[in-house]
Amino acid sequence: MDPRALVLQRHRHLKWRALDPLERALMIFCGGSIVGFTLAVFFDVLTRTIGHPWLWLQQVTTGFFAYGIFIGMAVATRRNDHLYLTEITRRMRGRLRLLFEGFARLVVLAVALAMVWFGYKNFLLDLGSFRMPSMIPLGVYTISVPVAGALIALFAVEQMINGWRHGFERPEDASAGG
Repeated sequence: MDPRALVLQRHRHLKWRALDPLERALMIFCGGSIVGFTLAVFFDVLTRTIGHPWLWLQQVTTGFFAYGIFIGMAVATRRNDHLYLTEITRRMRGRLRLLFEGFARLVVLAVALAMVWFGYKNFLLDLGSFRMPSMIPLGVYTISVPVAGALIALFAVEQMINGWRHGFERPEDASAGG
């Protein structure tokens, strides 16, 4: 498999090649989370249907769901598939586009930093709460929030720096007219 296959080449001018292996690893992680979530739900339903439920499967499902959602948000941020209002700025050029795109990424950065700060505080609180019957600390699940926030912040900064250096316009914008 081509190691670049999972890394979108769209918006290449907003990405550092050094972070491509991270994007690829996160995509594989998200795919594994989807498979794990699906299998856990399937076996949970199956074992309940046959009258011998495996209660711990709900905890596995929760873990795959939490990590898949939050790490998926970070990957979508890098791929510019999430959180940005691209259709609004698509027809803009020059300083106006720079202003709007920069502002959007600053907002995303602020939200990401809030995820890091408050997610970490929540994680610390959750270390004292446990899931039954396994007694796994809830912090095992909630640590995904500040980790995702840190990744989102990294990718927002990456896009801001590259956008300010090279512009936010991309070749597909030319087909938008305007």
